[in-house]
Amino acid sequence: MPFVIGSACIDTMDKSCMEECPVDCIYEGDRKLYIQPNECIDCGACEAVCPVEAISPHRKVPEEQKEFVADNARFFLDVLPGRSAPLGSPGGAAKIGRVGVDTPLAQAAGGVS
Repeated sequence: MPFVIGSACIDTMDKSCMEECPVDCIYEGDRKLYIQPNECIDCGACEAVCPVEAISPHRKVPEEQKEFVADNARFFLDVLPGRSAPLGSPGGAAKIGRVGVDTPLAQAAGGVS
């Protein structure tokens, strides 16, 4: 998992990272964005443009954000609310559009003030 999007993205979703990503591996939930780990090429373009510094290389995620490493993977591996199957690796966010649901961690998180 090259990069992870943490809590600073919740209720912010600037989407600059999505525009910058050369492989379209950043997917839109309801309150936050998620990076598909198998599609990411580890280029770092997303991290450089994130205005809220929500994106980190998975090995450098701040200690207080560590739970988002596993949570990012869950977005693609678990069956999300209202869906019948996991997202898996769809081959690009544009193919499926806005997913519109989040993992339980993002759903339960407090909003940014």
